[in-house]
Amino acid sequence: MSKEEIRVRFAPSPTGFLHIGSARIALFNFLFSRKKKGSFILRIEDTDKERSKTKYEEDIMRSLKWLSLSWDEGVIDEEGREKGNFGPYRQSKRGEIYKKYINHLLEKNLAYHCFCSKEDLEKQKEEQRKRKEPPQYKGRCFRLSERKKEKMIKEGKDFVIRLRLPENEVVEFEDAIRGKVSFNTKDIGGDFVIAKKDFSPLYNFACAIDDMQMRITHIIRGEDHISNTPKQILIKNALGAPACTYAHLPLTLGEDKSKLSKRHGAASLCEYKEKGYLPEALLNFITLLGWHPGGEKEIFSLEEIVNKFSLKDCQKSGAVFDIKKLDFINGQYIRKKDTDEIVRMCIPHLVKEGFLRPSFDEERYPPAYGGQIPKIGYYALKREKEMSYGEIYKIVSLYKERMKNLSQIGELADYFFKEDISYEEELLFWKEGKKKETIKNLEKVLEIFSNIKKWEKEEIEKEILEEANKEKDRGKMLWPLRVALSGKRASAGPFDIAATLGSETVKKRLKRAINVLKEG
Repeated sequence: MSKEEIRVRFAPSPTGFLHIGSARIALFNFLFSRKKKGSFILRIEDTDKERSKTKYEEDIMRSLKWLSLSWDEGVIDEEGREKGNFGPYRQSKRGEIYKKYINHLLEKNLAYHCFCSKEDLEKQKEEQRKRKEPPQYKGRCFRLSERKKEKMIKEGKDFVIRLRLPENEVVEFEDAIRGKVSFNTKDIGGDFVIAKKDFSPLYNFACAIDDMQMRITHIIRGEDHISNTPKQILIKNALGAPACTYAHLPLTLGEDKSKLSKRHGAASLCEYKEKGYLPEALLNFITLLGWHPGGEKEIFSLEEIVNKFSLKDCQKSGAVFDIKKLDFINGQYIRKKDTDEIVRMCIPHLVKEGFLRPSFDEERYPPAYGGQIPKIGYYALKREKEMSYGEIYKIVSLYKERMKNLSQIGELADYFFKEDISYEEELLFWKEGKKKETIKNLEKVLEIFSNIKKWEKEEIEKEILEEANKEKDRGKMLWPLRVALSGKRASAGPFDIAATLGSETVKKRLKRAINVLKEG
């Protein structure tokens, strides 16, 4: 490995599904590594045995792959396989490595056994509070004789291992986003715990050792880790490890500027995937959470983002999660994609919502999001009829320009897949229209449809507009026609709907609308 090689890492804990905030940290590490032609490492911090689950680890890797964030080194699958020269890349398999460094620090008198009980520690803090001193552990057990320590260990007395800190020393580092940051050791809380009695390491120690051993050069993470940084620097200093460059990203906030939570949109990536957000759009959106190269442009390909990316362009203030902006960006990507691809992505949503059933072996061709579903027939469950791929293509293409996410297709176009639709009769009225006038116009439209021989959009449009243009306001004819066919206040245009539904369904719905008005 070259001394100049940039090495960054994404080190999630597999205690939950990958969410937007963590995906953003992974993305910024990925972008930086690609811009600098360095290495992007995936490390799994799974020392929390009770909460760490294989399903979460699988989700992390699956989500990163879905976003096209490929890693060069680290854990590569849930079977335990890894790639790289600095493993293991799971903390649960690095116990002997941590133990080696703990023993080294103990031998060099840079760490020591602490036998203070919780009661002892609370008593010390209380005395410090009375003296109006900041609470900190001042090395009481460090001063114990070796003989006394050995005796207590043999007696089985509980202990932890603390790192010995220099007194009243400033720990300073240059943050690539925030500039110079400094802490005094007296404000850290004194000699802090690095390991438990069984030599299992605490977070800061394990993290520092992993970064040191894996030769991480740049640590890019959330600002909630700033308080951990001085402790990790002190651990590395004790071991003579080279310094890293740090970059602490601002937290992602909800629209009310509070910490992002599920009510704001802090869902897992798999939830966004299920809702029909495209990976390219989500990646573009996450990139803009706290970073922008300047200018008005907001739609960037991954290649463009890599070329433009710089930590200097990351903002210091919190990045606000705006679901409307995500919808806008996703809509842009949907419109840019080939219609056939969008249709194939929409079909699983229509299957999931009970509008369609593939007329082929579902086990062989599972209707999973983004799956390659063959262009075979489908059964419209709520219309009791077969629908060809071509018919579904026409329906989806009508809404390609309107969709914010692919799961909306069922809500927008449900009337194409239903035998009967319902609506309130007032919805059929155009502006201040009256019942008799609306019935008359619908009957006229029905008559025109009954005489159309070539059932195509152009012919339908020509015949209907010829009659509608006789009115001062053609909306009096076109509005009730569209509502009668769709049952919706907003939908695709009436000529597109009529051409797609077919002659028999159109006439049936017009007759029903007329009856609704006549019967009240």
